[in-house]
Amino acid sequence: MAASAAYPSFQALIDATPSGGTLHPKPGAYAGPALISRQIIVDGGGKVTVDGGGTGSVLIINANGAVVRGLRLTNSGGSHDRVDTGIALTGNGNSIEDNVIDDALFGISLKQANQNILRRNRIRSKPAELAMRGEAIRLWYSMDNRVEGNDIDQARDVTLMNSPRNRIIGNLIRNSRYGIHLIFSPDSVIERNRLDHNATGIIVLNSDRVKLLHNRIFHSLGVSGAGLAFKMSAEGLAEGNEVVHCAVGVLADSPIEPADKTLLRGNRFAHNAIGIQFSGERGGHILHNNSFENNLIHVSMMFGSGDANKNDWRGNHWDNYEGFDRNHDGVGDTPYEIYAYADRIWMEIPQARFFRNSPVLELLDFLERLAPFSAPDRILRDPAPLFNKPAGRR
Repeated sequence: MAASAAYPSFQALIDATPSGGTLHPKPGAYAGPALISRQIIVDGGGKVTVDGGGTGSVLIINANGAVVRGLRLTNSGGSHDRVDTGIALTGNGNSIEDNVIDDALFGISLKQANQNILRRNRIRSKPAELAMRGEAIRLWYSMDNRVEGNDIDQARDVTLMNSPRNRIIGNLIRNSRYGIHLIFSPDSVIERNRLDHNATGIIVLNSDRVKLLHNRIFHSLGVSGAGLAFKMSAEGLAEGNEVVHCAVGVLADSPIEPADKTLLRGNRFAHNAIGIQFSGERGGHILHNNSFENNLIHVSMMFGSGDANKNDWRGNHWDNYEGFDRNHDGVGDTPYEIYAYADRIWMEIPQARFFRNSPVLELLDFLERLAPFSAPDRILRDPAPLFNKPAGRR
């Protein structure tokens, strides 16, 4: 705080800029916090630092149509209750571009702020335990915003709460808790993001008609982590995504109304412990033209709570398919089916998951397949499996 007090006031420069004007501060460091309350352009050219002095939010924008670019905003307060933030935004139609935000508890927070653009910002939280960091980007009751091309590392989440019709496009999110978390935020589009080494990739919770398109998700290995998760959400679309080396590729439960189906099409699930895991399963999913490669288990049901046969499986590629394509039409001559033998033990008893793939369970599974003590449960049937891996997929 003492260092910040020695800097010239950034607020004084803002106050001296007329509405509709442009502020080009001289390169250097300035003292925050600061407030923008009218339509102006602030362009730091990548050479201006605003230091919040460790108290509150560094920059507050309570205006419409303002532009903030090329600033470094650092040293916010540390209060979760106050949501101490690098940039706190409550206006509409603003552009936040090409800024660096570091040592800020929350990165950019939108509260009842609509039609804003957050583009090409570099965001880091405060050095703290994962759960004690703040969201890199936080939308609360904010609609029709575009979050694009941001570089996020070592924050907590990107969170949308009660915020429909937002577009999250082309962001890089690493070393965080939830990559992208939607809560009561329907009709949003999550597209072409890369999520790497987060506890969980993308979670869609109580959010209908969300589209997850062409995202790449790697190394989500949290204890309950998943690349993609649909919980209590309906009519979703996951298409063209690549989910690799995660604890679970997709974690999904049934929509409240099975007729409100979620479509998973053209995705690649590879090198995961479990490709897709269903819980509370009553159907409600269409799974067409996906690739399942080198997962320890391609599909599982948790706690014996349903029947994955109620889903619509067709045209998926399974790397362990044991059939032929005698007419060379690219489709296997016989259906692909998965049965649960000894796997039922860990699927139905959560405490037994620790022993999954252990030598004892592998031996028991072999004996069950050799001479079943009881009829196995069929988990799925794909009547037209793709014989070859789809072109263009790794």
